[in-house]
Amino acid sequence: MEVVWAVGQVGAVWVAAVLGLIVLPSALGISLGISEAYMWVLVRTLEWATIRLQKGVKKPQPQMPQTPTANGIIERDETPMEKEIARLHRADFEFSHIFYFCRKGFEAIVEDEVTQRFSSEELLSWNLLTRTNVNFHYISLRLTVVWVIGVIVRYCFLLPLRFTLAAIGIMSMIVGTTAVGQLPNGSVKNYLSEVVHLTCSRILVRALSGTIHYHNKENRPQKGGICVANHTSPIDAIILTNDGCYAMVGQVHGGLMGVIQRATVKACPHVWFERSEIKDRHLVTKRLREHVADKSKLPILIFPEGTCINNTSVMMFKKGSFEIGGTIYPVAIKYDPQFGDAFWNSSKYNIVSYLLRIMTSWAIVCNVWYLPPMVRKEDEDAVQFANRVRSAIARQGGLTELPWDGGLKRAKVKDTFKEEQQKNYSKMLVRNGSVG
Repeated sequence: MEVVWAVGQVGAVWVAAVLGLIVLPSALGISLGISEAYMWVLVRTLEWATIRLQKGVKKPQPQMPQTPTANGIIERDETPMEKEIARLHRADFEFSHIFYFCRKGFEAIVEDEVTQRFSSEELLSWNLLTRTNVNFHYISLRLTVVWVIGVIVRYCFLLPLRFTLAAIGIMSMIVGTTAVGQLPNGSVKNYLSEVVHLTCSRILVRALSGTIHYHNKENRPQKGGICVANHTSPIDAIILTNDGCYAMVGQVHGGLMGVIQRATVKACPHVWFERSEIKDRHLVTKRLREHVADKSKLPILIFPEGTCINNTSVMMFKKGSFEIGGTIYPVAIKYDPQFGDAFWNSSKYNIVSYLLRIMTSWAIVCNVWYLPPMVRKEDEDAVQFANRVRSAIARQGGLTELPWDGGLKRAKVKDTFKEEQQKNYSKMLVRNGSVG
C-alpha cells in the first residue's frame, strides 16, 4: 500500500507540474522561458559535439552539399545523351554499345531524383541521435558520455513528458470540440471553436518541444480562402494551426483519428470524405467550392503534393486544389533537421513508429513563411497556376522544385511514360545512323 501511495503522490506531483508549468502557459499563449533555456543548452551541446568530432576525426570528411541532389553512390557523366550516342555510333555497331543504356538504367535505379526525396535528409554533422550521415566511430570518452546522457534524457524524461502533454492535448481537443458542438451555430460557437483548436494545438506543439518561427504574418490566410503548403510530415497541420485556425480536408479514418475527426467536425466545418467519395473528383470539388463560397468559414488547409516529401524538395502539386477558385494563400514550411527528422516515410514506418521517433528527438524546429495571396490569371489553366504557386513556395523555403508526381512513391511508372522514353531513344538512334 505504501508503494502504491508513493507512486500516486509522484504521479500527482508530475501532473500538477506539467499542468502548471507547461499546459496553462500554453493555453494562455505565454512562455515561462523554459523552452528557450532548453534550446540554448541544446544548441551549445551540439556545437561542442561538432567541435569534438572535427578534432577527433583524423581524416577530414568530405563536405556534404547544402541541398543534396545526389547521395554520392555513383558518379554520373554530365555529357548529354545525344552526344554520347553520336560518339558510340561513329563506327559500326558493336554489341558493347548496349552497355551505355545498361549503365543509364542502373544509374536511374540507384540514384534517381524521385526516390531520394523519400529518404531522410542528410546532415552536415552528427546531432547525437541515432541517424547520422557518416558512420562515426569512437572519438572520445566525453563524447560517449554525453551521448549516453542524451539517451537517458530523451527516453526517461522527454518521452514521458511529451506523451503526457500529447494525451492532455488530444483529450482536451475531443472534450472541448464535443462540448462546443452542442451549441447552436453562430458567432459564439465559432469563437469558442477557434479558442479550443488554438489552445489544443499549442499544447500539442509543446508535446513536440516545438520552436516555430512565423514570418510575414500580415499574409496569413483569411476566411473564404485556400491555404496550400508543402508537405513533410503529419504534424504540418499542427504547426500551422498553432498560429491560426483552418478547416481540414481529408479522408475519414478509424480508431483514435476517427474519434478526433468526429469530435472536431461538430465544432468546426472540416471537410471529411469517405473512401468512396474521395475518388469522385467532381464531388470533392463541389464540396470545396461550397465551403470557399461561404466567406464566414475558415480557410481550407490543403497539401497539394498528396504525400510527404523529405524537407529538401517540392514535388508536383495536384491541380484539383487550384480548380476550385478563390484566393490561394501559399505557405512554405522548412524544418531544421539538426534537432530532429520531421519527415515521415509512410512506406517504411507506421504512424506509431514515426511518433516515437519524433518524441524521442531533441526538438522540432521550423520556419513558416506566409506568402502574398495569389489568384488565377485569365489566361492560366489550373496546372499552370499550380506550378506558379509551387515555384513561389520552393523559392521562399529554399527547396528544390521537381516536376514529378509524389504518387510515384508507391505507384508504378505509367506505361505511357515508358513508351515516351523508348520513342526518344529510337529517334536518337535513327538520327545517328545506327538503325536502317
